[in-house]
Amino acid sequence: MLHHITDHDRDSLLQKDKDRGGSSSMSSASFNFINSIIGSGIIGLPYSMSQAGLPMGLLLLILVAFITDYSIILLIRGGNLSGTQSYQTLVRSTFGLTGYLILSGLQFMYPFIAMISYNIVAGDTLTKVFMRIQGVGPGDILTDRHFVILLSTVLFTTPLSLYRDIAKLGKVSLLSMFLTVAILITVVVKAATLGPQIPPSDDAWVFARWNAIPAVAVMSFAFICHHNSFMIYGSLQQPTLSNWSLVTHVSVGSAVVVSVVFATAGYATFTGYTQGDIFENFCKNDNLATFGRFCFGVSIVTTFPLECFVTREVVSNIFFEGELSKAAHIIVTMVIISATTAISLFYDCLGIVLELNGVLSATPLIFIFPSACFLKLSNGRWFRGENLIPSIILVVGVCVMIIGIIMMALFPQDCSHGAEMFYCTVSNTSVLSTTSTLLQIINATKNISLLFLSSMGTESFC
Repeated sequence: MLHHITDHDRDSLLQKDKDRGGSSSMSSASFNFINSIIGSGIIGLPYSMSQAGLPMGLLLLILVAFITDYSIILLIRGGNLSGTQSYQTLVRSTFGLTGYLILSGLQFMYPFIAMISYNIVAGDTLTKVFMRIQGVGPGDILTDRHFVILLSTVLFTTPLSLYRDIAKLGKVSLLSMFLTVAILITVVVKAATLGPQIPPSDDAWVFARWNAIPAVAVMSFAFICHHNSFMIYGSLQQPTLSNWSLVTHVSVGSAVVVSVVFATAGYATFTGYTQGDIFENFCKNDNLATFGRFCFGVSIVTTFPLECFVTREVVSNIFFEGELSKAAHIIVTMVIISATTAISLFYDCLGIVLELNGVLSATPLIFIFPSACFLKLSNGRWFRGENLIPSIILVVGVCVMIIGIIMMALFPQDCSHGAEMFYCTVSNTSVLSTTSTLLQIINATKNISLLFLSSMGTESFC
């Protein structure tokens, strides 16, 4: 049973083959893990606040972060109990071939859809950056999202994705972290400067809204990192449970701080007008927003290879018994990148992509499978002792997935891609201000008229 794990088991948890020893320090592994968590999903967090209501949304966000942290460690502990060294082999040892195939499909689908979303973000954000370059007009090739996606794929994501050792992405992930801090500062500054100029939507500060379940799906997408947990764990120089727990706590803790600040600042700026891609809310001629778009575009390009590593590993495990030759490595990588690029060229609605991936992939990978594997391996009863929290997480995950799918079918979200918002033009702002002033004058005139008529009526009666 789990509570009988010995100290030796803890120190040698999932000890890897010495010939294939990892080369990542704890800091490098943390950078990769944080970079894996803070991907394109963060850009949809302000939108999730508009769905759930800001107070309820923040509570749900913290809850999802806690479940993420808990289930990541639960996953590795399950691997220790079963003597397995990957998410897929863990599920196969507990639920057989059927469970293995379902998990493999989900573990492939999540990073695959994530890479599509990364390309969509790169196309959306970098085109607006290039528009601000002097001499680049609306019809220029640099403002064509298709060209920008292809350009970033050829120059950056493909070369980085062709690495065989994930530890080599540590420095790239560190760069992505610095860019994330710059993005966060940008959104916070715009909340203070642009927010007061935008009229809040109706019921902007309501505690909770009925659409909270799909919001959980978007949050789950933002925090999912289980699909590459074993991979990053295996890259550690000293893979012990204590080291892994520290890496997990630091990574998830850092991600939740960034996510809470980003979600709050983004939603406070645009309230009910918040879109699935928060940078679609900023005006095209906003220089600071342009800087934020540039940072986020580069950050997303550097995150893409991490997801490609996971997708390639799933293919390798299913079709190549876990070992890819140099030629097969290149071919599989190019097929994956080509497929995700082709889809992203023809589809550009980020909000729907995030919600779909959250409901169908992230929720079972975070909530359901880690808890189910642990409960299967443990001899204790459900809802008792250390099985209580995994049992609750499992039930919550099933409910979120079922309700989320139903609500997505009944209430599909709109996608106003590339549209300039009403507050971005001087004329609209002036009209809004003038309309408000006219309404005040009309109301004051009505009050004076009623007072005058009332006075006249009283004099006549006398």
